[in-house]
Amino acid sequence: MQTPPLPEEARADMLDHDVRRSLRGLPANLADTIARHLVATALLLDDDPVAALAHARAAADRVPRLPAVREAVGIAAYHAGEYAAALVELRAARRMDGSGHNLPLMADSERGLGRPERAVAYLRDPQVDELDPAARAEMLIVISGARRDLDQPEAAVVLLRDLATAKGAPAPWAPRLWYAYAEALLAVGRREEAARWFTSAAAVDDGETDAAARAYEITTGRPMPEPEDLESAAEVDDADSEWEADSESAAEAEVEAENAAVEPLGDLPAATDREDSSGLATGDADVVDSTDGDAGAVKAESGEAAKPADVASSAVPDIQTPEHSAKDAHPGR
Repeated sequence: MQTPPLPEEARADMLDHDVRRSLRGLPANLADTIARHLVATALLLDDDPVAALAHARAAADRVPRLPAVREAVGIAAYHAGEYAAALVELRAARRMDGSGHNLPLMADSERGLGRPERAVAYLRDPQVDELDPAARAEMLIVISGARRDLDQPEAAVVLLRDLATAKGAPAPWAPRLWYAYAEALLAVGRREEAARWFTSAAAVDDGETDAAARAYEITTGRPMPEPEDLESAAEVDDADSEWEADSESAAEAEVEAENAAVEPLGDLPAATDREDSSGLATGDADVVDSTDGDAGAVKAESGEAAKPADVASSAVPDIQTPEHSAKDAHPGR
C-alpha cells in the first residue's frame, strides 16, 4: 500500500500524551511519523474518512501491535463504511488493552453488515456496565436501531424512553439520542410525538443531523426547501414587488396626464343653487373609505428536545484535537 503524504498541520505534539508515551520504545523518527499519521487520521476523519483510513493503516503497517494504532484503523474503517475491517481491528485493540469503550462501534458495525441480531447481543456484554455515560447512550442508540431493523419498534422506543425523557440540561449526546428516539416513535406510528422530538433535536443540534428537515416533512407532508430554493423564491418576490411599484407609478403618471388634458370648467355655482338636467338639486356627497384587517400570529412549538441518526460513532482516540461530530454512517437506517 502506498503511504499517503503527511499534511503539514498534522503535528506529533497534537497526539495524546498517553499514546505518545506508548511510542517511546520506538526510534525517534519512527515515533514522530506514527504520531503524525494518527493525528492526520483524526483530522481527516469527518471530511475524508477514506484518506483517514489510509493514514491509520500506514501507522499500523509500521507498528501493528500498538492498541491505539489498531483502534485508529478500526474507527477509520467504520467511518469509511468498511464494517468487516472495523470489527477485526476493534476486536484486536480490545484484546490488547482489555477496554470495551468501542463496543457501540462494534455493535453498529454488525448492523452495517446486516446482522442486527448480533448487534443486540452486545448489550449483554459484561463491559457495557463499565461504559461512560456518552458511550452508554451511543450503545442504546445502536441497539434501538437494531430493534427497528428486526421489526421490533416498540422495543426500540422502550430502550431510549427513560434516557431521552430524563430531566436536566441536555447532554452533549442529546441531539443523537433525541433523534433516535424520534425515529423509534415514528416507527410505531406516533407521528406528532416524533415531530416534537425531531424539533427538539434540531434546537440543540449544530448541524450534525437533519432533524429540522425531518420535523418539517412530518408536519407539512413536504420536503423542506433547499436554501437555494428559498433564495430563488425571495428573488422572485423582490422582482414582483419592483414590477408592482413600476406599474403603480406608470398608472399614476397616466392619470395625471389625462387630468392635465381636460379643459377647466370654471367656477361652479353653489351646490344648493345648481340643478342637473332633470331639474333636481344636487348636494355634497360624503364618501367613507375604511379598511379592517386581522394580523395572524404563528406560534412555533418545540418539543422537549433531541441526534443524528441511530448510528454510534466516536473520534479517533487519544488525539488532542477538537472532538468531531458523530457521523451517520448508514443514513436512513
